[in-house]
Amino acid sequence: MTGFATMAMISLDAGDPAAQARFYSAVLGWEVLHSEGDFAMIGDGSTSIGFGRVPGFSGPGWPDEATPKRYHLDFYVDDLDKAEEMALALGATKPAEQPQPDRWRVLLDPAGHPFDICIKS
Repeated sequence: MTGFATMAMISLDAGDPAAQARFYSAVLGWEVLHSEGDFAMIGDGSTSIGFGRVPGFSGPGWPDEATPKRYHLDFYVDDLDKAEEMALALGATKPAEQPQPDRWRVLLDPAGHPFDICIKS
């Protein structure tokens, strides 16, 4: 199937765009391409993720369904334990609820957005 558009970038809401960009830049090893007060962007030369300031932003509070998650990112890793340790050192947190911790781990970025680290199969 042929589409009529191409992906420009994924844009995520943030309370502190620069901090989100630094966090995901370190997780992915991507360059911070732009960073100012209201917007920051990282990329790898073919894909970009932008972070835009939203006044009063707060994370979704996963797994609390009162404020459900709006999205989550999945990342392949070679070693779950090592990747978890590295993400936690960058400021991620680990919620107690872990659906399948032997296959993937749910972590929360510094703004509270959940993301998964998954073993390549």
